[in-house]
Amino acid sequence: MMHTTTPKTKKSVVVLRLGKYLMKYKWLVFLALALTFVSNYLALLGPFLSGKAIDAIEPGKGHVVFDTVFYYCALMGIFYIISSLLSYLLSIIMIHLSQKVIKRMRSDVFNKLMELPVGYFDKLQAGDIISRISYDIDTVNASLSNDLLQICTSFITVIGSFISMLIISPVLLLVFILTLPISIVFTIIKTKSIRPLFRKRSVKLGELNGYSEEILSGLKTIKAYNREDTMIERFEVRNANAVNAFYDADYYSSMVGPSVNFINNLSLALISTAGSIFFLAGSISLGNISSFILYSRKFSGPINELANILSELQSASAAAERILTFWTKKVKSPTQRTQLT
Repeated sequence: MMHTTTPKTKKSVVVLRLGKYLMKYKWLVFLALALTFVSNYLALLGPFLSGKAIDAIEPGKGHVVFDTVFYYCALMGIFYIISSLLSYLLSIIMIHLSQKVIKRMRSDVFNKLMELPVGYFDKLQAGDIISRISYDIDTVNASLSNDLLQICTSFITVIGSFISMLIISPVLLLVFILTLPISIVFTIIKTKSIRPLFRKRSVKLGELNGYSEEILSGLKTIKAYNREDTMIERFEVRNANAVNAFYDADYYSSMVGPSVNFINNLSLALISTAGSIFFLAGSISLGNISSFILYSRKFSGPINELANILSELQSASAAAERILTFWTKKVKSPTQRTQLT
């Protein structure tokens, strides 16, 4: 029976395969997750301490108030410094982890190519294969070292900020949530519509590289038959297709970040207005308003950042699919491979 691979199945295979690569270095992964949690937890204490410092200000109290405010500010500074140092260490670990994964992935891809039957290479240009080993794997590497870390950080920040806002003022949280679904739904819809554009971008780049490799390897023959102009025209067509594919992917993905940022700024305006009303009514302190606004920005920031790295995520997903298609090819037995060669 013929088995068809749906996009969802293909995506799950990609995630599973990448997960297996990461689990080969599970101790580095667990260490990275621990550093991510501690670093973000310390950073999340900043807005809380800032609110405490503001509430401690009382005109006419002199050095007593200054000592209290200085205590909260100094504690906040210490937490931020430790958080920054942990983030720096985390970045180094992620670089090492991504390089180890990519090294093993590149070796596995090359070994897989050595096992594939000769007939497979008749269907795929050498330049396209080189593009997958170099460009596509480098794209996955950039996503592992940057985007994966950003996603983990964003998840912890969003959960911590939400809990903090709920503790400070459930009513203000309701005001904040009014614009949240708009931002999330918009990001999801745009992600689905942009994903095919990045698949097309990788395909067109592979075609361009494949044609370039083919022409360069047969350059002597082309010159012997005076076919330079014809080859240039064909190259320009493929070059234009690649440029258009890159433009479409980058253009439509670049629209997501500013749109989400506008929605987040609208939410900030609503929170500031509602907070001012509650403060005049005596139901919330000025320090809590300040803390809530800072937490709302921390909550909205990851959503906006996720939109900004959307292009990298889509590009990495398309690149990973192209790389891992090698594993979907059946390998002939040694006898069959001998007969083919």
